[in-house]
Amino acid sequence: MSLKAVGTALTWTLRTTGQGTPPVARSLKVNRLSTTCSVSAGTKQGCGKTNTQSCSSNSETPSGDVSTVSSASESPHRCGAGEKKRAKEPVGAPGVTGVRRRSYTSSSAAPVKQSSYMWARYNDTKRLVHELIPPGACNLLNASTIYANNEVDLAEVDIYGFDYDYTLALYSNSLNEMIYNKAKSFLIEHFKYPEGIHKYDYIPNFTVRGLHYDIQKGLLMKIDAFHYIQPGTVYRGLSPVPDEEVLQLYGGTFHVPLQQDSGFYGKGPKVKQYMDIFSIPEMTLMAVANDFFLTNDIEYDPVHLFKDVSEAIGMVHLKGYMYKWIMEDLDKFIPRGEETDAVLHRLVSNGKKLFLITNSPFCFVDKGMTHMVGKNWREFFDVVIVQADKPHFFTDCIKPFRRLDDNGDLRWEKINSLDKGQIYKQGNLFDFLRLTGWRGPKVLYFGDHLYSDLADLMLRHGWRTAAIVPELEQETKVVRTDRFGLSLTWLQALTGLMERLQTLRDPECKLIFQEWQKEREELRAMTKNLFNPQFGSIFRTCHNPTYFSRRLSRFSDIYMASLGCLLNYDLSYTFYPRRTPLQHEAPLWMDQLCTGCMKTPFLEEMSHIR
Repeated sequence: MSLKAVGTALTWTLRTTGQGTPPVARSLKVNRLSTTCSVSAGTKQGCGKTNTQSCSSNSETPSGDVSTVSSASESPHRCGAGEKKRAKEPVGAPGVTGVRRRSYTSSSAAPVKQSSYMWARYNDTKRLVHELIPPGACNLLNASTIYANNEVDLAEVDIYGFDYDYTLALYSNSLNEMIYNKAKSFLIEHFKYPEGIHKYDYIPNFTVRGLHYDIQKGLLMKIDAFHYIQPGTVYRGLSPVPDEEVLQLYGGTFHVPLQQDSGFYGKGPKVKQYMDIFSIPEMTLMAVANDFFLTNDIEYDPVHLFKDVSEAIGMVHLKGYMYKWIMEDLDKFIPRGEETDAVLHRLVSNGKKLFLITNSPFCFVDKGMTHMVGKNWREFFDVVIVQADKPHFFTDCIKPFRRLDDNGDLRWEKINSLDKGQIYKQGNLFDFLRLTGWRGPKVLYFGDHLYSDLADLMLRHGWRTAAIVPELEQETKVVRTDRFGLSLTWLQALTGLMERLQTLRDPECKLIFQEWQKEREELRAMTKNLFNPQFGSIFRTCHNPTYFSRRLSRFSDIYMASLGCLLNYDLSYTFYPRRTPLQHEAPLWMDQLCTGCMKTPFLEEMSHIR
């Protein structure tokens, strides 16, 4: 069964079993057992005739103690002779005057308790979720897919640009551990931190990309697209901070004000966002250093710690340790070079122009590209720029280009053109545009850092942008599992059920809601932990997108797990963003599994909502 069929079936089944109409507020003063009569078209009024007048109602939930509701299999109640047709009453949304009435099998029907009705709806909905989602329904998801935030026609793209680190060259996870260990040594030897920090080994998968760090409070946390901290994802050192304490620290709210949050490039005065993959060992070292001081009851300044750890990580790069490790064992650290080779060959053979803009030094890039593509790798690129100093490369209009000779030494000549086969250092985008004439949507640039690589190009210069998000591979593996798909669908269905039955507020119903709320929180925690026990998915905070996800959709036209995903598409392919319903729109398109069908009213119901 396709996802479209699953969604359509679940939607239709919910509608035909009374799940399709949101409950409305009811006044206790209304006679709950009264009915509304309707007359069949082309019939005479009165009982005993061939076509009769029958009582009907569209009400969904009981407003009092009623036991038996009419079903499709039971005969409708017939109006007696002399009964008059009751005018149809308007139907209001919750809190609006006007109610729907319910029809019953007979005038002597026994009442059903509201609590029994709630559990019946609960069990029916849960059964539907299990029955209508076949095993393996989510296996259609593929980590090699390219996802579109904006429509991109590759036929219109003539020039392809690339970053190097984590774009042309993807690195193995073992690099993070080496960066962590060397920075830890710098912290102890250079900055004179306690030797006890040495005992902390690297913790793989403790952090995820896109987290925020409160510099003054020493807290690592996950923030959503609306600047709210996700409860349960705040860590001081290696220990979670209780939600109650988080509320106290932030003035009784989980909201982080804009002026305190990170700036445009993720570097605010009080909060920093870690956006690149190289930041994962930095966050881990920050966490273990905090943990050492806290567990040993040693007073320290979190601001000093933040600056020192940042400098220690920077020294690993500036002193060339990372470059040395990779160049000494290219097979270990660059595992998928054949994909880069295939992509470049394909683009050039189709007449595309290529360029490279990276912050890495030429000797390092040369070694890596030779390993992946061959000694003639420079022939693939029309322009190669190293040590570009991004993101300043995209905003600064002062630094000139300088050419490097074959030995990597700087030349003094003025640069009047950017020639194929040459290597250039520094420079700025304004001179780049002037010398190449490459402007607008005919340029597609690939990078992994949303701020340093993509933001300015999209917002200031109108280039097309493509984000490389290696985490998509692991996250897709989780989303493909039956456990996640079933749990998420039931979580959404339960949330919709709670939304629709929240007008039932007698003491028993309130207890049921408390039980449902507890189950909902457990489902949220379980689905979060499937990605990362501390911080969950990099794309979601419960139901909201993360701050990272918001930036991803804002600064990238398309995104993918690796550059190799491009091999799955023709170079005239058009990427169309999936049209998902906005909150105020009807779900008329069903191109994905309908996990929120209980949430959004259907067209028929929307006509009744005021």
